[in-house]
Amino acid sequence: MSVMTRADHLTFLRRAIRRPDLLATPFVTGPRLARDIAKVIPRGSSSTVVELGAGTGAMSDPIRDRLAPDARHLAVEIDPDLVAHLRTSRPWLELVHGDALDFTTILDDAGIGTVDVVICSLPWALFPAAQRRALLRDISGRLAPDGAFSTITTWMALPGRVRDLRGALGDVFDEVVETATVWLNPPPARLFVCRRPLVPPSS
Repeated sequence: MSVMTRADHLTFLRRAIRRPDLLATPFVTGPRLARDIAKVIPRGSSSTVVELGAGTGAMSDPIRDRLAPDARHLAVEIDPDLVAHLRTSRPWLELVHGDALDFTTILDDAGIGTVDVVICSLPWALFPAAQRRALLRDISGRLAPDGAFSTITTWMALPGRVRDLRGALGDVFDEVVETATVWLNPPPARLFVCRRPLVPPSS
């Protein structure tokens, strides 16, 4: 089991300062929230899991802890410095240097059809509404019927942006559950856990 290190935190902080357009917060996801988001994966699962916004691996570790050896865990990260950090700190991770907005192409290139779980820490507030809705539709369309999508929203996000995200999720998932806030996470945050995709895989 990997543990977040000082180097992980400093790497993320430096990139957040230099690229606030890519990273909406200078803080790495806290360990409790990271464990909570990984709980959508059944323990010992042989699932195919896609992680969007791998950062410095805060969520990658608890995801790995829940997966069986024959599972597949594909992580997507857009920032080149964070990708380089992950290749060194977590060489076991199947990592794609790419933009999550290219979700369908990334999965096609990786030979992945249906996904069991998508776990996401993308800064939704930075996306134009059309891009946000298109990505969520792509995610819903690649999830297995019994699959799950879980994403983080922080209290730094404007209430209107959170309402827009909630509405966009409701358009492509039959069930959208908002969890209790983890107040000790920097910054305080909660999850949207979504099931029963409404977008047919062929769309």
